[in-house]
Amino acid sequence: MRWITRVASISSLAVGAVNGLQVDFSNDDSIKQAASTVAYGLLKYYTGNNTGDTPGNLPDPYFWWEAGAMFGTMVDYWFYTGDESYIDVTTQAMIHQSGDDRNFMPRNQTKTLGNDDQGFWAMAAMSAAENNFPNPPPDQPQWLALVQAVFNDYVSRWDTETCNGGLRWQIFTFNNGFNYKNSISNGSFMNIAARLARYTGNQTYADWAEKVWDWMTEVQFIDDEFNIYDGAGVENECKTHSMAQWTYNAGIFLHGAAVMYNATGGNETWAQRTEGVMNRTIEIFFDAEGIPTEHPCEPFNQCNTDQLSFKGYLMRWMAASAQMAPFTFDTLMPLVRSSAAAAALQCSGSPPASQYRGDPGTACGFKWTEKANFDGLVGVGQQMSALSAIQYTLVKKAEVSKAPVTASTGGTSVGNVNAGAQTDALVTNFAPISMAERVAAGFATTAILFSVLGGSFFVMKE
Repeated sequence: MRWITRVASISSLAVGAVNGLQVDFSNDDSIKQAASTVAYGLLKYYTGNNTGDTPGNLPDPYFWWEAGAMFGTMVDYWFYTGDESYIDVTTQAMIHQSGDDRNFMPRNQTKTLGNDDQGFWAMAAMSAAENNFPNPPPDQPQWLALVQAVFNDYVSRWDTETCNGGLRWQIFTFNNGFNYKNSISNGSFMNIAARLARYTGNQTYADWAEKVWDWMTEVQFIDDEFNIYDGAGVENECKTHSMAQWTYNAGIFLHGAAVMYNATGGNETWAQRTEGVMNRTIEIFFDAEGIPTEHPCEPFNQCNTDQLSFKGYLMRWMAASAQMAPFTFDTLMPLVRSSAAAAALQCSGSPPASQYRGDPGTACGFKWTEKANFDGLVGVGQQMSALSAIQYTLVKKAEVSKAPVTASTGGTSVGNVNAGAQTDALVTNFAPISMAERVAAGFATTAILFSVLGGSFFVMKE
């Protein structure tokens, strides 16, 4: 319970940046201007709207899922700042990547994407539905229906033959990671199920959110102290865990529990789960000044491209949890503000144009605990995380009841409860997998898997 003593020390950081991005966190216009500056730098990394490129894709070294995470961030950016500059590019990207089957399994990605990758695009669409982001034309995929399609895909992949349930990390047997079940894939399932339950009022979604949570605790991916571990192999029935704890795993289950608390009208069990994950998340990841660290990799300078983006999702889900479970607001939002202030101090870089094409002096670093000492680590994940921290300080306690909307409180997105395609059907529609494609897919998932295992090593080493 150390977090109780931290609130006083956090206030000194929440005033704003001194040597980095200048932000007055007591002034919404100042926050919005800072968010605009960081968002401009972020979208300069995006090439999908260039002639000849594929809408929705980020260039190397970024995997497809991070583009989905980025456009989810941009949906929220529009909602909180009112800036309409990126509506068209966001809509184009999300619709294009929804794929022929309208379930975020596009043909240009399906041979390598995993359950978590698909989930980040689905969560972007869910944010679009909840925020009343402008709807696509009627003949195009609709936000709510896209999420329902992914949910239905997840249900079809729930694997009771190993570990008594759960989603595998990878969808297809030819990808390394198929024999690994992980928290982020199941967290994506639980998160969208909870949000669909709240948005639609359909009990089936709520039942699945509960089922995923129960399975996570059964296999001890979530333990009695609300530690959330990365995952485990299916060979020994998920009994030998990767002990790495990542910010985004904590955040996605915090938000899912908070949404279920809201959707059930304040159910006490979900209140306890929300509070438990919240307290443990703060204990593990935040220092005495209210700044988070990605412990499995950040202290050792070992974070890979994906992991450099994780803290931003924690910011997103902390702010969203404060909306869904108002009893958490006074604990979570001061930490979002202190994180934002620290992140803004890191947004002071001027790397070469080959690394950053935003305004000089606005490239955002990664190590927020370094504050004004710009660490030189720039990229999509770092810029997106800083944007997230800054923009989510616009969440106000007096307005928590206004968003996100539901189908009965002003939501306009059109759904389709039967949307989605079966995995088996998708597999049979593929052209034969070449050896080169198998090798490429193997390298992609193996690199991530080694980073997960490496994170476990560093946790034990620390």
